[in-house]
Amino acid sequence: MSIYSMTGFARVEGVESDFSWVWELRSVNARSLDIKLRLPAGMECMETKLKGLLANKLSRGNIFGSLILKKTINGQDVKINTPVLEKLIKVGKKISATHNIPSPNVDGLLSIKGIIEIKDVESDEQRKTIENVSLQELKKAIDQLVKSRADEGKNLHVSIEAHLDCIERFIENACEITSTQRGLLQERLMKKIQSLHIENPELSEERLAQEVTILAVKADVQEELDRLSAHIEGARVLLREGSPLGRKLDFLCQEFNREANTICSKSSNLDLTRVGLDLKASIEQMREQVQNIE
Repeated sequence: MSIYSMTGFARVEGVESDFSWVWELRSVNARSLDIKLRLPAGMECMETKLKGLLANKLSRGNIFGSLILKKTINGQDVKINTPVLEKLIKVGKKISATHNIPSPNVDGLLSIKGIIEIKDVESDEQRKTIENVSLQELKKAIDQLVKSRADEGKNLHVSIEAHLDCIERFIENACEITSTQRGLLQERLMKKIQSLHIENPELSEERLAQEVTILAVKADVQEELDRLSAHIEGARVLLREGSPLGRKLDFLCQEFNREANTICSKSSNLDLTRVGLDLKASIEQMREQVQNIE
């Protein structure tokens, strides 16, 4: 199964007889699915349908979509505000004669705001064609976006597998350290027991046994290491199952971090503490990658 990133980009453009279009889609990571569209004036009524197309293919991410429509000259009507233009011509001639300067040219007059009005000419049939094209082209853009997110997802898959391998090596190192230090731990516990017995000679053997058990549990990290190994297998199972798995992996990373924190807090050995810190760093790096998975 594939996994998908929440980061992606798509662009689809084309030309019809009297208009051109460009669809652009961008997506970034988010806790849920949030779709924002920027559409040309007059197409707001299509927003719900367009968002529905996106929601059918995507489950998480901030999605930003924009549709740009441009009409060709054949699809536009040009009108000149003749009354205003004539007044400007008269005023221009009067100023020219009074001050002995050249009369304003046509280009200058037509560039004045309000002289030329360009309106889009759009029949019901053309409007329907634009809407249909916009829908079909959005579907193409969505497919392109999904592919972009899938390609990025492949890179994330490789990266997360590498982090899991790294964490697994740290666990093996920690297991080696704890196994070689077990004798020293037992010796330390015996000294602690003797100290307790000297300080409190009235303590019973049962109470001493309880104290030994408590000290052993506080110092032993094997349970945390076993849980870390189980979490690694759980993460690999999720990767095999494919998206959507981002939230599940993020939760697992929290569990990873909890066990690593416990190992660091229990450790009385410098080498084990270093491994615990390396574990925490690798887990944090993995979590940064995981938070971009759908």
